[in-house]
Amino acid sequence: MKSALKIGSVLGIPIRLHITFLLILPIFAYVFAINPYPYGFQGVEPATTKYILSTLTAILLFASILLHELAHSYLAMKYGVHIESITLFLFGGVSSMEEIPRNPGQEAKMAFAGPFTSLIIGSVCLLVYSNIIAPNPALSGNPVYLTVWILGVMNLVLGIFNLLPAFPMDGGRVLRAFYARRMSYVKATRNAAAVGKFFAILMAIFGILIGNLWFPLIALFIYAGASEEERSTQASVSLENILVKDIMTKDVVSVPPSMSIENLVHFMFEKKHMGYPVIEGSDLKGIVTFTDIQRVPTLDRPAMRVSDIMTREIISVPSNAQASDALKLVTSRNIGRILVIDNGSLVGVLSRTDLVRILKLKSE
Repeated sequence: MKSALKIGSVLGIPIRLHITFLLILPIFAYVFAINPYPYGFQGVEPATTKYILSTLTAILLFASILLHELAHSYLAMKYGVHIESITLFLFGGVSSMEEIPRNPGQEAKMAFAGPFTSLIIGSVCLLVYSNIIAPNPALSGNPVYLTVWILGVMNLVLGIFNLLPAFPMDGGRVLRAFYARRMSYVKATRNAAAVGKFFAILMAIFGILIGNLWFPLIALFIYAGASEEERSTQASVSLENILVKDIMTKDVVSVPPSMSIENLVHFMFEKKHMGYPVIEGSDLKGIVTFTDIQRVPTLDRPAMRVSDIMTREIISVPSNAQASDALKLVTSRNIGRILVIDNGSLVGVLSRTDLVRILKLKSE
C-alpha cells in the first residue's frame, strides 16, 4: 500500500486513500456538476457554487462508502477478525482483513452488513428529502438540499449493486456462505466464483452494447477478483494441517554482517539462494535478500557491508505454525521468505518456493 495515504483511524482501523481515489474524486465532482436536476447541479449559478456543491456531494458519497466498509469491519472484529486497514479505491472501499471467517453464518452477516448500511443511509436520505425538504418551498428551492436526494439515490444503487451475486462482491460472499452450508468450502468458493465470472461477462457485454466503458472495466475487476479468491482459497485449504516444520529448510545458511556486498553476490551465485539470515556469533541481526543488493550501485558494492543493507525487522513464525498461516504472511507482506524461530533460536527458513512446491504436490 505504498500508493495509499493514511488519513486517520476509526475504531482503531487505519483509513487510507489510494492514489486512484484522488483521481476519481474530481471526476465524480465533475459528473455531479454537469448532470441535470435532480441528479446533479447543472443549472446552479454561479459556477463556483455549482462546483462546491458537486465536490461536497462527491466527498459525502465516499464518506458513505467508508461507512459501508466500517459496517463490514465492525462485524468482522466482533467475530475476532483483525482488520489491517480500510482503503478507498477507484471503485469504492476495501477492508483488508487477515482472514474471512469460515463459518457460513458469520460470513453472510459480515457480507450483508455493508449493503445493508448503504440501503439504510439511502432510505433515510430519501425519506428526509421527500417528507421534510420537498414539501417546503424554502428548502426545496435551495440546491444545497439536493445533495440529500443524490446521496439517497446513490446509496440505494450502491447497496443493490453490491448485493448482486457477483463474487467476490458482497452478494457473491453471501452466495458462497449459502453454498458452504451444503458443500465443502473450496467447492462453495469455486461455485460462487463461477457465478461471479458469469455476471462479469454479462456486465462486460452489456457495457459494450450500450457504449459504456465503465461496465467492462468493473467486470474486469470482478472477474480477476473471483479468479484470485478462488486460487487463494484453494491454496489456503490445501496447506491446512501441514506444519511449517514439515516443509521448512532446516539446514540454515547464514552470512555475517561484516561481509561485503560484492562477496555476498558471489556467495548467492554459489549457494543459489536469494536470501539469507544475518548472524553474528549466536545473535540474529536481520535478513538480506537479492532485492537489497539490487539497490546498491555496482561500484559501491566492494566498500559496503551486509549490515548496511540488511532488513532489521525480522518476520518470523514458530515451527509448529500452520503452513497456511505462513502463506498468508508471505502474501500479505509480499516477501520471499520468513524465518522460523523457536524460543529465540533460529531453527529454519521457509521460502515462497517451499510453499509453492508443496501446493503443486498437493494438487497432484
